[in-house]
Amino acid sequence: MTTNVGSTDKIIRIGLAAVAALVAVLTGAGTVGGILLLVVAGVLLVTALVGFCPLYRLFGVNTCKVPSAK
Repeated sequence: MTTNVGSTDKIIRIGLAAVAALVAVLTGAGTVGGILLLVVAGVLLVTALVGFCPLYRLFGVNTCKVPSAK
């Protein structure tokens, strides 16, 4: 896995994950919408921490400015 998520993208993903988790808790974490928001928050957080997004690879997007080692 090569890094394809840049630092600005990571900050945005972490912020969106926090917002999604907060909205999920406020609307009811046990509801279908709450569970979906928690899943989205988890995916955003994991991809931000790992620095790799599979969808970016699929579409050929790379927001990381530093070339990664192969």
